[in-house]
Amino acid sequence: MTINTKQEGTQLTISLEGRLDTVTAPELEEVIKEKLHGMTELIMDLKDIAYVSSAGLRVLLSAQKVMNRQGSMVIRNANEDVMEIFDVTGFVDILNIES
Repeated sequence: MTINTKQEGTQLTISLEGRLDTVTAPELEEVIKEKLHGMTELIMDLKDIAYVSSAGLRVLLSAQKVMNRQGSMVIRNANEDVMEIFDVTGFVDILNIES
């Protein structure tokens, strides 16, 4: 998985490419821990994500919990397959997802 970050003031955009699974989730978790301090807005761009496993969902949920305390988080550009995973797991009700 490729992780690209872009910071503009207190807004952080994390763009992901590949698969967010058991192997790659810890890498994303580290990036989030390093970069979230002082951020008030987190944008997770999933345009190029093909798959999200339960480990990936856990990382997204963890980021959402942090951002609930210090600002907001939005998930953008999730494809149909990823949206189905969010829907089946109930994450559509937990995460702020923009279509």
